[in-house]
Amino acid sequence: MSSEATMHPDLAHVEQELKAADLLLDRRPREEMNYEVMRAMERISLTWLIVAFFLGGLVFLGLVLAWGYQIKWGLGVAGINRPVFWGVYIANFVFWIGISHAGTLISAILRSVGAEWRRPITRAAEAMTVFALMVAGMYPLIHMGRTWRFYWMLPYPNQRLLWPNFRSPLMWDMMAILTYLTGSLIFLYLPLIPDLAMVRDHSSAKLRKKLFNILSLGWRGTEAEWKHLHVAMAIFTFIIIPVAASVHTIVSWDFAMSNVPGWKSTIFGPYFVVGAIYSGVGALAVVLVMVRKFMGFEYYLREQHLDNIGKIMLTMTFFWTYFWFNGYLTEWYGAETALDFLREFMTYTGPAAPLFYAMLITNIIIPIAILWSRAGRTTPWMISLAGISINIGMYLERYIIVPVTLSRNRFPFSWGHYVPSPVEILISIGSLSMFILLYVLLSRIVPLISVWEVQEGQVMHVIRRVGRTLVPGVIQWHKAE
Repeated sequence: MSSEATMHPDLAHVEQELKAADLLLDRRPREEMNYEVMRAMERISLTWLIVAFFLGGLVFLGLVLAWGYQIKWGLGVAGINRPVFWGVYIANFVFWIGISHAGTLISAILRSVGAEWRRPITRAAEAMTVFALMVAGMYPLIHMGRTWRFYWMLPYPNQRLLWPNFRSPLMWDMMAILTYLTGSLIFLYLPLIPDLAMVRDHSSAKLRKKLFNILSLGWRGTEAEWKHLHVAMAIFTFIIIPVAASVHTIVSWDFAMSNVPGWKSTIFGPYFVVGAIYSGVGALAVVLVMVRKFMGFEYYLREQHLDNIGKIMLTMTFFWTYFWFNGYLTEWYGAETALDFLREFMTYTGPAAPLFYAMLITNIIIPIAILWSRAGRTTPWMISLAGISINIGMYLERYIIVPVTLSRNRFPFSWGHYVPSPVEILISIGSLSMFILLYVLLSRIVPLISVWEVQEGQVMHVIRRVGRTLVPGVIQWHKAE
């Protein structure tokens, strides 16, 4: 920035507007940024302790007491019964798998296309993937009933020469979750290494310094280390995208490969992937607003980030609406008797009609009404409301797909009705509390903002004078011949 530009009052005003609008143009000293993030990590208030203990109590109630009660007395304490043998547990499984997709997919796609505004949000997104997968991975075990026999799904040597049944959806889900969780952990850990080294360098306690030195692999920030890190991140960026897409496609095959009316559909694969990204983006918006508010990261998470996330949410609203209407229309046009019974059950004045219409309102009407304007996208409580509405709607959609669809089949004499039991409800509350608790704990262990990525972006972005105005620019580095 020239002295002439800084002296001119009009140009100075333009410069301030550019810095306020774009984090990467509003450069701060590196030590100041490091100190701010470290201070947020080390601040353990009474409110934080109360929230952590409350969430821990809910986790204990749901995942220890309620689940332990079910293990002791069997699946009979759940509400599942003929013909609904898949209930809340499978709906929760599909929902949490969907939440996990936004983190890695959004982070990886934004990295691959070079979206610079992504830099402060990638850490929170990638952590959400790992935590959601951890929660989702519990539900096949919960649904098994005899949880202690989960190892039967593993191809281990045994005297009876038994082998897992690879035609079983349980096997598909286990393989998909393990593959995706492994890849997501690596994808989270790689960009975390420089920030772990930053925590090590700013820690005074010897034990903490030694621990973070191990976790950061002795990172020193040499040119070779940066080169290897960027290469590894680029490789995993392009690996994790097809893995994430394939995982939810495999989950959709749990339903589409069957003969159940309402499930056998050729578009379930892309429909599930779009729904997963949709619910995940909504959850990410809520997480970013919470991190921004309660950790004091208004400098890092600005209106530009909420606006861009809101635009992605609005786009996915239209995508999901298209796929939902496509599936509904083709089933209606086919006029199969069993599907007619199912539509009467969940539309018009049927018993499941409130769930059906609530799904449409929370998935389509509320998000479009809020996200259509920039004011709605950039107001924290409004975009949070849109994200919560989307996740309520997507959970209702999963609930309708699983237990509601199973309630009506081709044989009216075997129709049934499903109501979740208190045990199922407590386990569901415990899993949600576990997801939030993991975030609360992580916020005091590692930086939730990728500090080095923000600093790297600020080095690359500059404000240039062009004629009588100022414009943002990006510095491009080229290898020497």
